[in-house]
Amino acid sequence: MSFPTIIQFKNIQKTFTIRKGIKSYKLYALRDINLEVKEGEVISLVGESGSGKTTLLRLIARIYTETDGEIYYKNKKLPKKINGKKNLEYRRDVQMIFQDPFSSLNPIKKIYSILKRPLKIHKFDNTENRVIKALEEVELTPIDSYINKYPHELSGGQRQRVVIARSIITRPTIILADEPTSMLDVSIRAGIMNLLLKIREDLNTTYIHVTHDLAAARYISDRIAVMYAGMIMEIGNADEIVLNPLHPYTQLLKKAAPNPDKLEQEELGDTGELPDTINIPKGCPFYDRCPKKMDICNKKIPEVYNIKERQVRCFLYKKEV
Repeated sequence: MSFPTIIQFKNIQKTFTIRKGIKSYKLYALRDINLEVKEGEVISLVGESGSGKTTLLRLIARIYTETDGEIYYKNKKLPKKINGKKNLEYRRDVQMIFQDPFSSLNPIKKIYSILKRPLKIHKFDNTENRVIKALEEVELTPIDSYINKYPHELSGGQRQRVVIARSIITRPTIILADEPTSMLDVSIRAGIMNLLLKIREDLNTTYIHVTHDLAAARYISDRIAVMYAGMIMEIGNADEIVLNPLHPYTQLLKKAAPNPDKLEQEELGDTGELPDTINIPKGCPFYDRCPKKMDICNKKIPEVYNIKERQVRCFLYKKEV
């Protein structure tokens, strides 16, 4: 069964102007992003800090606007500025789960008030019942133990459940999850991930999930898009990406991931650093760190090659097309 595309990115570029003294420079945060996300899908954006993952999320949330390219939501082009009623509708449909549950909740408001606010903004009726329903959906029960508490009276995991409840209370079509478990204790991360999957099952919600953890991405996702220096280097089925990575950068990420079956972590040696996103290289951005680089890699950016159900931006696969 083929599901409809809910959001699509076409040739997205995002630059920021950086000022140093009297000079200004362009920082290339996103380059040539082409991606389709299906309704009800969970897709993870994976990469190191500075790879452009969160920037892409913020474009969807319209916190940032693209420098070039187009974003389509439900087959309609998203304007760079959404005003009035359409702005309210879009923000009702697209919600965000932030990384830090400690700073994303108003410390002087009780949980009931925090969850009631988006309902008031979007003019939902039956407010109290909707708040109770949302708390039940994130498994914060009995309700009386949480509804009149302040955020500081809850644990980190409980706070993140409140954040999730707030994100689903307007019944959005897309949830943008920016490393939703990275600031939580390891012992409660799996519970939050399972909760997100349960909500996806119950509400048919589309997730765009950001993480640096390849194992977490595999656990929660249908597909994984591996990002590096503002570009998507490989995208495909989550299991296939992790079990048989094709791009040298994805292979590096896999080697760096903890493996419970091995007593010792594999020695990676010096893998270098992310490239300069101001003075961007002419060729592949991964060239300096790549163990499989060729002369052509330093001269031009590789195209995206289709390998079965996967897309890879690497000259190693040019002959297989």
